[in-house]
Amino acid sequence: MSNKVISLFSGAGGLDIGFHDAGFETAVLVERDSACCQTLRTNMPDVPVIEGDINEITTETILAAGHLKPLEAALVIGGPPCQSFSLAGKRMGLDDPRGKLVLEFIRVVREALPVGFVMENVRGLANWEHGRALAAIMEEATLPVKYKGRTYRYEVKHQVLNSASYGAPQFRERIFIVGNRIHVPFEFPSPTHGDVKKSSKLDLFGNEVKPYVTVDDAIGNLPPATPPSEIALRVAGTIKERIEKHGY
Repeated sequence: MSNKVISLFSGAGGLDIGFHDAGFETAVLVERDSACCQTLRTNMPDVPVIEGDINEITTETILAAGHLKPLEAALVIGGPPCQSFSLAGKRMGLDDPRGKLVLEFIRVVREALPVGFVMENVRGLANWEHGRALAAIMEEATLPVKYKGRTYRYEVKHQVLNSASYGAPQFRERIFIVGNRIHVPFEFPSPTHGDVKKSSKLDLFGNEVKPYVTVDDAIGNLPPATPPSEIALRVAGTIKERIEKHGY
């Protein structure tokens, strides 16, 4: 089975790193932000980067860049811009063009027909307007797809996971929407870390749960920070404009 991944809304490639560690290989990256594209090209020089708006990029173009045909990719992965659903934002959701990008993700899945897909987004997506956005995604993702005389259908599950529950020194809740078309039952991983007072304990399934990793555990031994560089200050000054222009 192929291990090739189509990466959408790739950002600086953080999600790809996780999949690389799991044995997958990124075949093509799609990202709009030019600074992120420069990072991707530097860190993954052998992987084609399509720089542009996903609304204007056909799945055929993406497949061609990754030297893939429909049904050949193992996964489509990505985290569409999430400000529209964020609890800290205006919560415009599907009424915001950025919110509709989640459906562009599903469009590529339905046309590329990978074995499976993984979409990540903010927790607010799950409860926006009593689940309207999530229901739209689930409905679109589970519709049958006909290709060359056969019908394919994705089985889809979703769950909110907290990065701290898996050993990251940060409470960061995200919803993960996972689907596959080969009818393989999927279960989200059990937490490996939790709020335990002892050094470790067992969860209901007999698995060892370790204490949360703290920020001090992660970076407490670093030397005192130095003043920010000229480059750092210059980049920080562009954040507001980038948010207004790109949405993140």
